[in-house]
Amino acid sequence: MPKHGKRYNALLGKVDRNKQYTIEEATNLVKELATAKFDETVEVHFRLGIDPRKSDQNVRGTVALPHGTGRSVRVAVITKGDNVAAAEAAGADVVGAEELIERIAGGFMEFDAVVATPDMMAQVGQKLARLLGPRGLLPNPKSGTVGPDVSGMVRGLKAGRIEFRNDKTGVVHAPIGKASFDSGNLSANYQALISALEAAKPGSAKGVYLRSAYLTSTMGPSIPLTLSASAQA
Repeated sequence: MPKHGKRYNALLGKVDRNKQYTIEEATNLVKELATAKFDETVEVHFRLGIDPRKSDQNVRGTVALPHGTGRSVRVAVITKGDNVAAAEAAGADVVGAEELIERIAGGFMEFDAVVATPDMMAQVGQKLARLLGPRGLLPNPKSGTVGPDVSGMVRGLKAGRIEFRNDKTGVVHAPIGKASFDSGNLSANYQALISALEAAKPGSAKGVYLRSAYLTSTMGPSIPLTLSASAQA
């Protein structure tokens, strides 16, 4: 069993490991347990009833959290023509076409998300796939980062739209805000996320889909969540 410090063990003692908390109870508790000297991120971890080795059972999608993530997102936009002005007006942090692709290929990584228009994707894929892909930053239509509406994509990312996907063990990890958020706002973000996750259920997945869920903050212990019968179906 891993050893933890006195602080963590004291926090762990406040969590009833034999109880499954409602999201309202859990958001109140996670705020109490977030005692670090910085504003901790609050995350949800879902274990799914899927076989991640099968491509038709992998889960991926996006959701606009109604109260955002509490995080400032730096957005790079790879586009040209009239879309440059549209991206800048929407609040993009850096915008460009071939010259931006070359900057990124040369090591420029001062961004948290990358958006591209379809006319630039051939060059993006050719020159940046190996660099951005492993970091989860390669623009993709499924993640809402490739399309003609650069303004909408940038505004969505800035407002708190997140992407979720399962890892190789069938678990989805996603942020729903900061410990400083009102517990009601954290609950609302959670409900938006779980609705999107249910909508993304693969047709080939059999049995219980949402097997378990835990709420946690960056430095705090995990809190077991109760899942409704409809969520588990």
